[in-house]
Amino acid sequence: MKKVWLLFWILVSSITLAEMLFSNIQNRATKASYQTVEPPLQPEIEYKSYTLPQSVVHTLLIPKTSRFSVKPIVSPTLELVENIARKHQAFAAINGGFFDPMNQKTTSIVIREGALIADPKLNERFINNPKNAPYLEKMLNRSELRRYICGGTISYDINLRNEPIPDSCRLVDALGGGPTLLPELGLVPEGFADVANGRVIRDVLLSNQLNARTAVGITVDGSLLWVMVAQKPENPTTSGMSLPELAKFMKSLGVEKAMNLDGGSSSSFYYKGQTFYGKVDNKGNWVKRPIKSVLLVF
Repeated sequence: MKKVWLLFWILVSSITLAEMLFSNIQNRATKASYQTVEPPLQPEIEYKSYTLPQSVVHTLLIPKTSRFSVKPIVSPTLELVENIARKHQAFAAINGGFFDPMNQKTTSIVIREGALIADPKLNERFINNPKNAPYLEKMLNRSELRRYICGGTISYDINLRNEPIPDSCRLVDALGGGPTLLPELGLVPEGFADVANGRVIRDVLLSNQLNARTAVGITVDGSLLWVMVAQKPENPTTSGMSLPELAKFMKSLGVEKAMNLDGGSSSSFYYKGQTFYGKVDNKGNWVKRPIKSVLLVF
């Protein structure tokens, strides 16, 4: 009888031990399953401000990730950058391409979702201006920021208007500006400047003078960098950046390709409810100029 009871207790103990081991295995498996489904951390948008001897530079780094959407917007009428941003519920905005304040029509191309929504060819003051006639072919082939979808992946590039779209890619958005800043300055090829007999006969952007400036660049890893150079109110006529200085500054931040946008009085930057302007008047007051097109971050 004692042997029967002994065998009974051995059997019960074995079953209990097996249940405990099975329970521990289940717990470890459950914990492991939770660990494997944790999403990877995604990089955040990064705003920075640089105080330099002759300017204050505002930058926004937008990581190359599907979490963020950067799109161009054209306003039917000229509006302040913050008004456009709030209207479209964007948390960041920067002024975009060139326009004619007289007729409020664009002089830079804009494509949105594959559709041409702003065409400088439809601006008669731009097309028929006799000063533009010798340079019109170059002016219609200026640089633009492009957003592609290539095999389901979003990518950005800066190209001249007439450069072909890469194979297996679809052009979604484009915002024209110019000139190209990096890898090299494209003032003459894009019709912004001209030289004859060793003398500058055309420089519509006053490229070597200090001024408020706006630009967009693409870093080594494919992220976007927005840059807005603001003058200093205490030095309204001797502050800002030249275009060569702007190119050098952006290169120091790891930018490989860069393009100038409309600058001067148009320079404006909106981020999380706060607006920064770039141009100051002779009394040191910020110039708040309504603009035609912007880049928005959603």
